[in-house]
Amino acid sequence: MKTTRPILAKSAQRGNSPLTLLNHTQQVKAAAEAIAAQLGYDVRLAGLGAALHDLGKAHPHFQAKIYGEELPLHEQFPHRHELSSLGFLPLFDRADWPALVDMVVAHHKSIRQDARERGILDLQRQGGPWIANHLLNWEDWSGDGLAVLAALQVPVTLRKVTLQEAEAALRYAVEHCRAQLRSPEWSAWRGVLMAADHFASALQHDTDKQLAGLFDKPNLAFFQNRAGDALYPLSQTSAADERPHTLVVAPTGAGKTDYLFRRCRGRVFYTLPFQASINAMFERVRQADTGGHVRLRHAMSKLVEGRTGRDVAEKLLQDKVGASVKILTPHQLAAVAFGLPGYEAVLLDVRGCDVILDEIHTYSDKAQAMVLAIVDVLVLANCRLHVGTATMPTALYDEVRRRLGGPEAVYEVRLSDEVLDEFNRHEVHKIARDQKRPEALATTVDALLRQAFTDNEKVLIICNTVVGAQAEFERLTQSFPAVKAMLLHSRFRRLDRADLEKKLTAEFDGQPGPCFVVSTQVVEVSLDISFDRMITEAAPLDALVQRFGRVNRRRSPETIGQLKPVHVIEPDRKTLPYNREVVLRSYAQLPDAALLPERDLQRCLDAVYPDLALANINTHLIWDNGELIEGALTNRCRSVLVEALEIETAACILADDRAEYVAEKTFWERRIELEIPISWRTIQFNKNRQHYERLDFGAAPFVVPQPLADYRRLGLQLLEPDSFL
Repeated sequence: MKTTRPILAKSAQRGNSPLTLLNHTQQVKAAAEAIAAQLGYDVRLAGLGAALHDLGKAHPHFQAKIYGEELPLHEQFPHRHELSSLGFLPLFDRADWPALVDMVVAHHKSIRQDARERGILDLQRQGGPWIANHLLNWEDWSGDGLAVLAALQVPVTLRKVTLQEAEAALRYAVEHCRAQLRSPEWSAWRGVLMAADHFASALQHDTDKQLAGLFDKPNLAFFQNRAGDALYPLSQTSAADERPHTLVVAPTGAGKTDYLFRRCRGRVFYTLPFQASINAMFERVRQADTGGHVRLRHAMSKLVEGRTGRDVAEKLLQDKVGASVKILTPHQLAAVAFGLPGYEAVLLDVRGCDVILDEIHTYSDKAQAMVLAIVDVLVLANCRLHVGTATMPTALYDEVRRRLGGPEAVYEVRLSDEVLDEFNRHEVHKIARDQKRPEALATTVDALLRQAFTDNEKVLIICNTVVGAQAEFERLTQSFPAVKAMLLHSRFRRLDRADLEKKLTAEFDGQPGPCFVVSTQVVEVSLDISFDRMITEAAPLDALVQRFGRVNRRRSPETIGQLKPVHVIEPDRKTLPYNREVVLRSYAQLPDAALLPERDLQRCLDAVYPDLALANINTHLIWDNGELIEGALTNRCRSVLVEALEIETAACILADDRAEYVAEKTFWERRIELEIPISWRTIQFNKNRQHYERLDFGAAPFVVPQPLADYRRLGLQLLEPDSFL
């Protein structure tokens, strides 16, 4: 019997009232039409797809679930509401069916090889009465779908669709999807609907007012107006070349960021490798008053933006289409190369935009291969790519230029040797190890620090591993208890990490010494901090040059020509996480008690990296010479990216935070704040992993029984607690 209760699309969430199917469809329709209009697609067709996409939620199976009711045993079958929606296809012009099916059939699931085997072709292959199930009691509930179409005033002739017509429509969808598996083209229509659905689902009743200006170009006058400053030589270099792409090689402090923005003509995607550098760039762009939406994208971006006073709607928009400027990591663009869920929406969003790839040489061989694969797709999507780097081996430079189209398509910018000489600012000192007396290293380091603190210096100490940084911080705070000190690495709770980054710039960089900061590689790129001295473990030369860029960074007429010391410790027997041969070659290129000339860096880099060594990730890519390998309407699961890149995918929480993390009233943002991101390999090879409880919701974090006092001092320690003994 037909019920009179509201037909819902979404249950109550985060204090909001339940959302009716009509309200939700209205919001998605508005978003789809606005997105299609901005991106040059048929607005009428986008609106029809949005009107159709969720009508299957009127199915009694979906409504029982959303109302929290127990289903009869004979109705406990896999139900995909979007497949039920296809029963209404006969109401629409037959010529529109291909685009409508693209929009509806896969806006949640791949059409095949879905992780739970619930794509339309998965269900078809499995056999069974899946069509009958998705149209169960059609005569009773299809009228609710018609009522939604009537309220939306969709320009179709509303009539009762027979069960036989609905069944035929689903069979048409199956054949259409089979044909799409052979298509070399990606489905832009799937992207339009996914983008609109995600946008409206996040904002709900605020959708309409957030659509205004969604795809506006930024006002980059701030960067244009800074041209001509003699302190920053790139500001005196013309950015007016008509070639679409850019390759800029220049030292830290030469004005690369401003120059890259000056090369942009449209909406901007600015990519950086590390979270800390992304946060800093976000603040920099906001201060530039570019207008329009400015978005921040990484795992904890909502937390960072939440501390800036941005409103809730702005935070909800961060991973949605649109925005004048987006600051993100290349991993947020990886979907377009790997075919991850939603890649079509990402392609629609970035197509034709300016994409800045900053410091791409800093990635591992696998991540670097991913970035180059992204470059290939973005070139196909008519993006203008602007690559900036302080240190890039010639082999990698040549490969990037080739993929961008060669000299005919790439504007190449380098500084002259005479200008590079003005950026000489580091005197390198090597610190030898005594393998017979390892304690001698600590004695040498302490002597350097003692003199530095006497001279009121700020010192940055960089270790290659978190464990090493923790041990050195403990040792140094005992040796110098009266000196202001800080430890910074990746294994802090996300809420603490954001505060540490602010503290680094405000209390250590922003105030006079003496002080010291012990860190890992997280400070290497784009953090605008300037210390007086550095002591660092040996690392690959490009990483070392980035580290050196945190010393004597600020340029002024008085500082040009001044040299500050950087001390590099001789490589130990183990050089994790780096390749030992690369570290040894890098250390050999360094002078001792002498200037490291900027004009010599390219020669040194090429000696360390004579060849381009990229990991082979071809089996994970969905493109071959610009054509889809697996066809349209499909996607890979996210685990593919994890397997290919070994990026941070696991999370830990402290035992002291467990109760709050699992509490029903705890919002997901708070859970993210409590999480400590680590690489899966780190936890996978930890001998105590079996002792850590793993929660089965949220990010499925491992619970580490580390005392809170120890954590506050050192960050997460994956060591063996006494309770394991």
